[in-house]
Amino acid sequence: MMKIGIIGGNGKTGSAVYAEAQKRGHEPTAIVRNEERGREALGDDARLLVKDAFALTKADLTVFDVVVDAFAVPMGSPVAYLHLDLLTKLVHDLRDTKTRLVVIIGAASLKLPDGQRLLDQLLTMPNHDQWIGVPLNQTYEYEFLQMIDNVDWVAVSPSRNFGPGPTNGYVMGTDQVMVDAKGKSELSNGNMALAILDEIESPKHQRQRFTVRNQEG
Repeated sequence: MMKIGIIGGNGKTGSAVYAEAQKRGHEPTAIVRNEERGREALGDDARLLVKDAFALTKADLTVFDVVVDAFAVPMGSPVAYLHLDLLTKLVHDLRDTKTRLVVIIGAASLKLPDGQRLLDQLLTMPNHDQWIGVPLNQTYEYEFLQMIDNVDWVAVSPSRNFGPGPTNGYVMGTDQVMVDAKGKSELSNGNMALAILDEIESPKHQRQRFTVRNQEG
């Protein structure tokens, strides 16, 4: 049994990670700013740490075996930079500790078949300045993590389309946008949770990124 702290634990992905961790017999704690919303998403008996993520201390974080950064701001938010701000804080607090850091970083830094990043393609789309902040800052997160050698981190990129869907298994990759036989690049929150818990239980990536898509069928 591991103690797993989930920042953004009442969000769509965070709550899926919480549920999967609990199902497997671990001790998840959702780190949330609002207790009422936390219980609404996770149940009245959910284990919560009610605190703003930016107010977390090293002592708060290191009680956990693993911290999952599922923090997210909406696409188009003017404060997309908070993704990177929070990650730099977590790295600072977890340097030279035994707590593992799992960071969900978005798909924009993945590569397309022609070798360019998905982000480069997104930057050519009409009106991208209205929503590009989140993919841009999640790409910065991955660039930043690659400079860190004294935190036990792993980064996870979803597929291009990420959201609700079946929880039925996943296919894993490394740095490429993955597509299924129909050409779709999709991942459900539940399948993301499966992949994260599998990595937590049987680590295969140390200071590396991996990506996942839904399995077909």
